[in-house]
Amino acid sequence: MNTKASTRRDFLRSSTLAAGIAAFPTIVPSSVFGKNAPSNRVTLAAFGTGGRGSSNCWSNFVPHKDVQFLAAADPFGHRRERFAARVNKRKGDNACKPYEDFREVLARKDIDGVVISTPDHWHVPLAYHAAMAGKDMYVEKPLGVAMAWAMKLREAVEKNKVVFQYGTQQRSASYSRMGMDLLRNGYVGEIKRVEVWSPALGESDGRFHVKPYGSTEPAPVPKDLNYDMWIGPAPMKPYTIDRTVNACAFHNYDYALGYIAGWGAHPLDIAQWGLDSDHTSPVRYEGTGKFPPAGALCNTITSWDVQCKYANGVAMRFMSRDVAMPVVKKYHSVFRHDGTTFFGTDGWVSVSRGGCYMVRNGKKANTQLFKFKDSDQHVYHSNSQARNFIDCIKSRKPTINPLESAIRADTISHMSDICIRMKRPIQWDPKKEQIVGDEEASKMLDRPMRSPWVM
Repeated sequence: MNTKASTRRDFLRSSTLAAGIAAFPTIVPSSVFGKNAPSNRVTLAAFGTGGRGSSNCWSNFVPHKDVQFLAAADPFGHRRERFAARVNKRKGDNACKPYEDFREVLARKDIDGVVISTPDHWHVPLAYHAAMAGKDMYVEKPLGVAMAWAMKLREAVEKNKVVFQYGTQQRSASYSRMGMDLLRNGYVGEIKRVEVWSPALGESDGRFHVKPYGSTEPAPVPKDLNYDMWIGPAPMKPYTIDRTVNACAFHNYDYALGYIAGWGAHPLDIAQWGLDSDHTSPVRYEGTGKFPPAGALCNTITSWDVQCKYANGVAMRFMSRDVAMPVVKKYHSVFRHDGTTFFGTDGWVSVSRGGCYMVRNGKKANTQLFKFKDSDQHVYHSNSQARNFIDCIKSRKPTINPLESAIRADTISHMSDICIRMKRPIQWDPKKEQIVGDEEASKMLDRPMRSPWVM
């Protein structure tokens, strides 16, 4: 039962009775009790209204008639003002208010949930504070910059019984669901190994004022930017004209792990889903990687090749696109910039953004025409990550991408990053969620948080 919706409905009912208009033959407009009545609407706040935040909310949430954005929070004044004005113009009211400080938004009792589309270092802190305020949350991938932060978020989500949706999106795609159903029903036999790949820095993020890795020269902070809030829990560094652009926010180690997490989250999530491993992660990691020149503004891994192994013996190779291309092209005629291939005893299934492919018993199969048996089992069905989140706010049921799935998939990115930086294998205990026998590497599971932006 949706207790929040019930509270709104109860409020409407009690208000009506108090006004003395409950007795018939009073005519009550159908809009009061209809499908999109105020008591059935989900009220949201947008945290982060830049390029990704604006497109995410505008494309995935605003079109739904039972969704109302009441707040837009962003350190950039022009971004939050623009977002609120655009929503209000579409809705024909002034309900959506712009905020500089997210804490003011969380203090509002009339907001059900938040959509977090900020730079990565803010994902977990904002989600944590939202959970503590009793707000449901949709959080963009990757989950965060420190595993210890994610553990605190888990405690807050469980304690406050809030709904969490991970914004990886691809679990709600028909091609992904097709791949999962083929795997779960054994159409390529027992899965023995997996190959995962995604884009890396340099392939799609050249949006710097100073190329190739951004300006490191201090510059005046824009007048409409609350720079202290943008930096948040990360170390304070001088503002530069490239520090707050997406290309830097995605590839500076103060704010992100780079695309090994930011893009890798998509195919890694599919790997975890296909292996039915949302409760665990690989136990061993060993790999190599490349970095930008020392002193560059962007300093995350630019290319990687990591070998992982699960406790049940299944092997995973996690690669950047440049490494994966010659590997994948040996068996797959269709190479896309991201993908997850599952190799079974009777063939393979490959899922990438926009397609699902299968080779079974040495022959290609048209997955679009594939017919499942009536006795086959099917995975969780969702056609939209955003719609699924909205529905789960109302039903209080688990989302298609709950927090545990986010933490376990994120673990793979973190362990891959750590083994490359440490230049040695890393052993991971997925039950205790600890690095085994490596005190130096274990320190990388946490990061200090700059006051007052702490959890």
